[in-house]
Amino acid sequence: MRARALIAEDNDDMRDLLQEVLEDAGYEALVAANGRQALAYVEKENEVIDLVITDVRMPEITGHELLAKARELRSEAPVIVITAFGSVEQAVEMVKAGAFQYLTKPFENRDLLRLVEEALERSAAQREQARLRREQPAAPPRIIGASRPMRELFDHIALAARSASTVLIIGESGTGKELVARAVHEMSGRKGDFVPVNCAAIPAELIESELFGHTGTAFTGARQPRAGLIEVADGGTLFLDEVGELPLPVQPKLLRSLQEGAIRRVGANVEKSVDLRVVAATNRDLEQDVRDGRFREDLFWRLNVIRLKVPPLCQRSFDIPLLVEHFINKATEAAKIPPLDVSSEALAVLTAYSWPGNVRELENAIERAVAFARGPVITPDDLPERVGASGGASVLIARSVEQNMTIREVEREYILEVLRRTGGNKSRAAELLGLDRKTLYRRLDEYRAEGVPVP
Repeated sequence: MRARALIAEDNDDMRDLLQEVLEDAGYEALVAANGRQALAYVEKENEVIDLVITDVRMPEITGHELLAKARELRSEAPVIVITAFGSVEQAVEMVKAGAFQYLTKPFENRDLLRLVEEALERSAAQREQARLRREQPAAPPRIIGASRPMRELFDHIALAARSASTVLIIGESGTGKELVARAVHEMSGRKGDFVPVNCAAIPAELIESELFGHTGTAFTGARQPRAGLIEVADGGTLFLDEVGELPLPVQPKLLRSLQEGAIRRVGANVEKSVDLRVVAATNRDLEQDVRDGRFREDLFWRLNVIRLKVPPLCQRSFDIPLLVEHFINKATEAAKIPPLDVSSEALAVLTAYSWPGNVRELENAIERAVAFARGPVITPDDLPERVGASGGASVLIARSVEQNMTIREVEREYILEVLRRTGGNKSRAAELLGLDRKTLYRRLDEYRAEGVPVP
């Protein structure tokens, strides 16, 4: 269907020009000679409006008032402001209030059409993100993602939660392994607590006592008995983060505890039964550690009953807009400032970056951008320098070789990468790709039919 624009302009010549330019470009146009007529269209429930183009100064109802009503009743329809040079300050205020962008008179027709296309494409992208959010009601708590790798992970989390077996979560640092562990616990229905243990943060000489507890006479300084973290997790889930850092002398005792469902405190002569779920996580290659003698093979297989792999952010770049929105809201709430938007240019930069630090690095970058933002919209200038200076092309090439992609799959990834870099601007993407727009649209339709998310 052709997009339909509502034109609110009290100058007859300008209104006729806007209508002619849009209709010649293939759009439908509704015309209103003043703000009151335009407001009637906005308030008409069954009227299709994909875009609003309005003057700032109009009799009876101003562009400001029309924008406010459009934001209330037609939040999905972007608003472009047409203004004379003398009203630029008011137009800027309208952009701060939620308008997409403004254009000063006189203007080139191509500049108007470029803004119209960008506004509609951004609106379509927002609707697609909203649809994806609606269609993932089974997503585990606190985990954000709509890409295919994450949907597969959600399915595996749900299956793992139904089992009582141990789970090994693997993934790079910063991918959110603890969130996955918490999701397994919360979806399992276990009544006890989720008890996290960072095996790398506890000194080797203390970790046995921390895990298994001790009696009051176990060692010098042990004045009273103390329950270990395994005992604390009784009835719940014990999360062993960075389990590859567990000292070798402690590993046999942990293995026996898992096999027997019982623990013995340091210095004790009797065992105590425990009922808990063990979830472990690591960013190390435990199989290589087993070969190198740094990790017990029998413990590895005891932990590796169910394996969940958390994808790095470079393999789920489709989720970046969702994560950016979440982290902006989180940072602005913490700073107690009004919510911020993010420009399409900044989003393109964020999507193209390789994110070696994964989701944790993205969150830090957004927190920094919120602190440095000079206005209501985050721009590329607000992002860390390393993010803007690095691109995603090398990641794409490396991934294509690593995953044995076909030429068609590489072409698809390249097209989608360019589309992300342009912030979803299909005209600009087609220009960079050397394709005509019809060919690009046909490719994107094919990808959607294959179930591939398209920015």
